[in-house]
Amino acid sequence: MTSNVSLKNSEIINMDTKSTMLLPLSVYVKQSIEQYLNQLSGHDAIGLHALVINEVEKPLLEAALEHAGYNQTKAAKSLGLSRSTLRKKLEQYNIS
Repeated sequence: MTSNVSLKNSEIINMDTKSTMLLPLSVYVKQSIEQYLNQLSGHDAIGLHALVINEVEKPLLEAALEHAGYNQTKAAKSLGLSRSTLRKKLEQYNIS
């Protein structure tokens, strides 16, 4: 018997048992990178590491700040950064 599974947002929903399993963030990152590379239509990717870091880091900082109620000390702690490093990154991405 095959399992009826559907993908919805960040969850895999097993329709047989109605149970859900969260997908790891890495699944979405890999899918996004594969989609980006496929859109290059055979052209070489250049600076892919920097591109991914820049695309991921800004929303990560924004989400951490929002989750911490815009308290930079709490956000830095949740990110595993020093407060001064967080402040430098916020400045780098023009996040106030």
